[in-house]
Amino acid sequence: MKRQYILALAAALLAAPASYAQFAATGTTTLSVTVSAEAALQVTTSTTTLAAVGTIFNPYTGTTNLTYKIRTTQSTGTGTVTLKVTSDFSPAGGPSVATPPTAGDALTYTCTVAAPGTACSGSQTASTSSSTSVATFGAGASSANAGNAASTAWSLTNDPVYKTGAYSATVTYTISAT
Repeated sequence: MKRQYILALAAALLAAPASYAQFAATGTTTLSVTVSAEAALQVTTSTTTLAAVGTIFNPYTGTTNLTYKIRTTQSTGTGTVTLKVTSDFSPAGGPSVATPPTAGDALTYTCTVAAPGTACSGSQTASTSSSTSVATFGAGASSANAGNAASTAWSLTNDPVYKTGAYSATVTYTISAT
């Protein structure tokens, strides 16, 4: 009797873990994600050289290329790409965005932007005091995963009063999305 009791107890203990286990051949989970508005850009032309082409005192021109990625919210989202001259031309004696040596001297640009962006309209005047438009995006805008192309084509007045020499300025591009 004692032996049967021990065997029955041993069988019950061995079977107990299997009877309580909740393992199966399949299982499920629910994944959730919140996709937010995002934006990023890459200035693909790290140095833009402005050069006068053609006859003497033609404006200095050059192009800065960008690649952007954007996603705006569906119903009320917006996005922008702007630029600002964050460091004016230096050294002194040449062109200047903030204080041009001659009235009418200006650093201007036009924009090209691949869809879904809308390029700035007409010629824009660059500024050291405020950001100026390059592109705008509406609700539900989304770029290609690899990014979309944009550019700014620069024109700088070629004023005879500029002293000879090499001058440089820094332009900072900013992208945002809501």
